[in-house]
Amino acid sequence: MKRTYRIVVAKPGLDGHDRGAKTITRALRDHGFEVIYTGLHQTPEQIAETVLQEDADGVGLSLLSGAHLTLFPRVMEELRNRDLGDVLVFGGGVIPNADARALREQGVAEIFGPGSSLKAIGEWLEGALDETEF
Repeated sequence: MKRTYRIVVAKPGLDGHDRGAKTITRALRDHGFEVIYTGLHQTPEQIAETVLQEDADGVGLSLLSGAHLTLFPRVMEELRNRDLGDVLVFGGGVIPNADARALREQGVAEIFGPGSSLKAIGEWLEGALDETEF
């Protein structure tokens, strides 16, 4: 890792299941990232504001409610509204492959589904952020 990266992990919308978000938060910390977990029921505006205030390099969105095609783009819009369009956005949850492709086409860097390797997620995130460093 070129430096210690700051990552916000967020639960947008009304989804009340945060076991996955807490698991990825711990795994990314163990991998060497500084991680800020926002907790449940965050609005896209709150998530983008946290990314701004924490000067985060990336934001991981965890969503199981099925609202990913609405909430992920809204978070990205709020990031752009704050001149944070260069922040790496990735996500996880129960997201069908077709929806994951659509989200990637809209600028989400990667989507991780159930059973994804925590080690592989950390390695992917490290590599993706290292690529953005000058």
